[in-house]
Amino acid sequence: MTGKQEKPWKGRFTAATDQLVEEYTESVSFDQRLYDVDIQGSKAHARMLARVGVLTASESDAIITGLDQIHDDILRGDFSWSRTLEDVHMNIEARLTESIGDVGKKLHTGRSRNDQVATDIRLYLRQGVDRLSAELKTLILSLLDLAEAEYDTIMPGFTHLQVAQPVTFGHHMMAWVEMLRRDLGRLSDCRGRMNVMPLGAAALAGTTFPVDRHFTATLLGFDGPAENSLDAVSDRDFAMEFLSAAAIIMIHLSRMSEELIIWSSAQFAFIEISDTYCTGSSIMPQKKNPDVAELTRGKSGRVIGNLVTLLMIMKGQPLAYNRDNQEDKEPLFDSLDTATASVRVFAGMIPQLTVKSEVMYQAARQGFSTATDLADYLVRKNIPFRDAHEIVGKAVQAAEQTGHDLSDMSLDELRQFSADIENDVFDVLTLEGSVNARNHIGGTAPEQVLESIGRMRKAIGNQQAE
Repeated sequence: MTGKQEKPWKGRFTAATDQLVEEYTESVSFDQRLYDVDIQGSKAHARMLARVGVLTASESDAIITGLDQIHDDILRGDFSWSRTLEDVHMNIEARLTESIGDVGKKLHTGRSRNDQVATDIRLYLRQGVDRLSAELKTLILSLLDLAEAEYDTIMPGFTHLQVAQPVTFGHHMMAWVEMLRRDLGRLSDCRGRMNVMPLGAAALAGTTFPVDRHFTATLLGFDGPAENSLDAVSDRDFAMEFLSAAAIIMIHLSRMSEELIIWSSAQFAFIEISDTYCTGSSIMPQKKNPDVAELTRGKSGRVIGNLVTLLMIMKGQPLAYNRDNQEDKEPLFDSLDTATASVRVFAGMIPQLTVKSEVMYQAARQGFSTATDLADYLVRKNIPFRDAHEIVGKAVQAAEQTGHDLSDMSLDELRQFSADIENDVFDVLTLEGSVNARNHIGGTAPEQVLESIGRMRKAIGNQQAE
């Protein structure tokens, strides 16, 4: 960029901005990533101004051609960003005026940087939500493939990290899928509410020019213009909502990471994470560390912090726009980048997991995981559940003393605790009998796991077709 660089608001001031203030207040160092959507918005604004007669057709064409050239220059790395010009908007506008002359100065007619940046952020985040949603669907499909491959693999289910009841590994993977499906729903809801156009609200009160906001909204793919100019320039609810959705996504990935870390340890050895998603130790040659899972668990804290940051930025602001809102972009960009990268790396890691089914099976045989099945068996013999609970508790206590599982006890040993126990009890004390007995929607039975996978594949397929 050549020539003297001047502030767009210089007419009011008699002294230049202090250099320290200039460095402190600039945003172009991080908001320049908005260049593509900023140019999109400016081109739509120029077309609208020509449509309503504020610009001539030739002026609008010159502006659009100039903006296209700037876009190409940025892509080629031939654009010099200036901190003196504060932000992405003024850098592009100054370059436009330098390129096409005074007609470039007419582009800002009927708008303010307040409604311009609010529009840019919505356009940028809309694209980001679409990318993140696509990555989530890819991860869900990876989990569905794994669940289908291991739909009848038996593992211990835990509460309090203590063995509780046997489940299938496929069922556990489908629990992860349900978490991510809710994440998709939150992103979809968030996208709908953000898809409202602030442009035309100008600084805060609207504009005296005969703008056609519905036309501009259509050009930019918005559902319509914002109804209230004050709210349009100061609203960041959509950003807070996205940061909340991103934080929940990262919490889900963190919980998944925690289980992968535990399961891949020598003490559990339920799974093995591929070498391509692990690292070693600089001093201990035997180590294979689940770094991707650990880093994801760590990054979740940063994304949660970004949500808190924006909540605190917004909580004390009066209407309308305040410069505090410049601070919305860095946490927003960071959370979008971090969540998208984390989901993407998980989608690559999941298909390469090795599931150690025999280790899981033997682990499920420990900890009396079929004790509840024995209680249910006694209930079906007309014994009240609380009495059945006590009977089984005593049986477990006796089995612990001998170091046996309930399924290892003989019929005579079991009948010491209840005369209602008969030989068919062993049908429910096996791991297979336990998981197969839970054959209802939402249950861990292999048949139900397969049906759940089918429903989810159909749901994801329908979303991709929309």
